[in-house]
Amino acid sequence: MKKIILATLVLGSTFLFAFSDKKEDAVTTAVNKLRDALISGNKADLESIASEKLSYGHSNGLIENKAAFVENIVSGKSDFVSIVLSEQSIVLSGKTAIVRQKLDAVTNDGGKPGEAHLKVLLVWQKQGGSWKLIARQAVKQLQ
Repeated sequence: MKKIILATLVLGSTFLFAFSDKKEDAVTTAVNKLRDALISGNKADLESIASEKLSYGHSNGLIENKAAFVENIVSGKSDFVSIVLSEQSIVLSGKTAIVRQKLDAVTNDGGKPGEAHLKVLLVWQKQGGSWKLIARQAVKQLQ
């Protein structure tokens, strides 16, 4: 009987880890889709990844809703030339994922070349079978 219980626990744990890994992989895919959309400025991609209730916080304190976020990227007001993400962690809780990461970017905001070195918190929510960005907050990295 003890062997059956132990085997059930081992198989159940393996299943949970595999299921969790698949969910984490799906969140990683969504994060990469967001990074690519920020670089390309593709309106359809930005709109598809962002929740209707998006709260997008910049390191300067500016907060945007979905419409403003999309418009500022598409128009080039906020323009990412390249983005490198590192030190990423993902915590899953039901239909919510919390992602923390370091973001280093080359920018060209409004035609003005620059760089961004940020720590970012992303909150993702599973909506209708896909992960949507519901909140983002960035802070400048301390040097």
